Amino acid sequence: MSQTAAKAPGAPAPSGDANRWRALVFIALAQLMVVLDATIVNIALPSAQVDLGISDGNRQWVVTAYALAFGGLLLFGGRIADLWGRKNAFVVGLIGFALASALGGAATNQAMMFGARALQGVFGALLAPAALSLLAVMFTDAKERAKAFGIYGAIAGGGGAVGFILGGVLTEYMDWRWTFFVNIPFAIVAALGAYFVIREPEGGRNRNPLDIPGVLLSTLGLVALVYGFTRAESNGWGDSVTVGMFVASAVLLLAFVVTEAKVKAPLLPLRVVTDRNRGGIYLSLGIAIIAMFGTFLFLTYYLQVVKGFSPIKTGFAFMPMIVGMMVGSTQIGTRLMTRLPARMLMGPGFLVAAVGMLLMTQLEIGSSYASTILPAMLLLGLGMGTAFMPAMSLATYGIEPRDAGVASAMVNTSQQVGGAIGTALLNTIAASATTSYVADHIGSATSKSQQQLVALEGQVHGYTNAIWFAVGMLVLAAAIVVTLVNAGRPDTSAVAGAGEGAEDELPVPVVAH
Repeated sequence: MSQTAAKAPGAPAPSGDANRWRALVFIALAQLMVVLDATIVNIALPSAQVDLGISDGNRQWVVTAYALAFGGLLLFGGRIADLWGRKNAFVVGLIGFALASALGGAATNQAMMFGARALQGVFGALLAPAALSLLAVMFTDAKERAKAFGIYGAIAGGGGAVGFILGGVLTEYMDWRWTFFVNIPFAIVAALGAYFVIREPEGGRNRNPLDIPGVLLSTLGLVALVYGFTRAESNGWGDSVTVGMFVASAVLLLAFVVTEAKVKAPLLPLRVVTDRNRGGIYLSLGIAIIAMFGTFLFLTYYLQVVKGFSPIKTGFAFMPMIVGMMVGSTQIGTRLMTRLPARMLMGPGFLVAAVGMLLMTQLEIGSSYASTILPAMLLLGLGMGTAFMPAMSLATYGIEPRDAGVASAMVNTSQQVGGAIGTALLNTIAASATTSYVADHIGSATSKSQQQLVALEGQVHGYTNAIWFAVGMLVLAAAIVVTLVNAGRPDTSAVAGAGEGAEDELPVPVVAH
């Protein structure tokens, strides 16, 4: 039986597990490894492509194989964590991720590489929701939860940018294979620490039989969606297979929703996503990630191709964004989360990030890093860090322990799908604007150097056009938060009302008995 546990005014904060802060270290380490892996391989890809003889047409599968497995299996991974126990799923996910990384680093041909990346995605889909749901069930006191999610949010937001730095260092000074091997010590330390330190609260498992139709429909639907956007980037939006993937995804996901409404023990209980606060969080996070992922890509190309930065210099150029995210998440978000409603942090956070994006729309070939890119990155990091922190916490706050895994998986799913959409959509916008600019200006270029200049100007013009779209996405994310997210500050001294009328109150943690 489950009931809502409320703390009476003046009562001491719940002590929880004495090891929870040590456990946070290993959970954060695992999250850093997963987020790093999403970007670190991009830096190493050109070198790996040459060594393994991967064709230009097939190189996208190094990224796509991971994205499809990870994005497609997240809901299943979250449900497995609820069934097995989060600690068990977490440790198994770490061990599997380490083995898959070893396979990738030892790859001798493209098939071995693609298989290793898919396996990384499979175990990442088990690991990521288990990590977030462990935080959700271990930290129930509002102030402690704010600190824990501040650290987690900073890593989730800034880890991708750290991947650029580490990827550049490893590729330039060692070998591309170390971008895979570096995961192994991360995983071993995190798995050993988790095994000996984490004590998962009792009674939070969901032991209902697995919803096989839900697993199949959600996995196939999400795979079709992610692959559709990935293919659109390389083959165009009008490609018959691309369109077919989108149609198949819509049919499968609609069938999934219908199935979940009818089955006795659904993979994703609709109560998880129909709550206006959680629904608003998932939607706004996904839209904000669309803006971020595309911009990461454009800035990398701008700095390396247009400005001539080395991989290492490019990685360090992202440092202001990492610093901004750390400050926004651990200082602003953590300090204000228990004092202000979540929308008062997330809405302004997304708008501050939009101002940073707005500065990037002024990029030109000769733009100064110090006067344009640096302040833009600082604002982007500060805004996203401030918004991510309450978003991560609110997405799992008040959830029944039996649903913690799938609720956490939905956070990761919105980010993964948002990343796939962002990369494909913004790349398409940029490519179209570049083609149009070059066609309009190439006629006036009489020499080869002038033609090269026009080509570079066209690239920058394409980037800035796409970044304008990213600005709009962040403003939209802020509007969604203000409209849908009506939960107040997490006050454990009050029990929230039910449904949409619970204005300015958060549901307090649910404890199983």
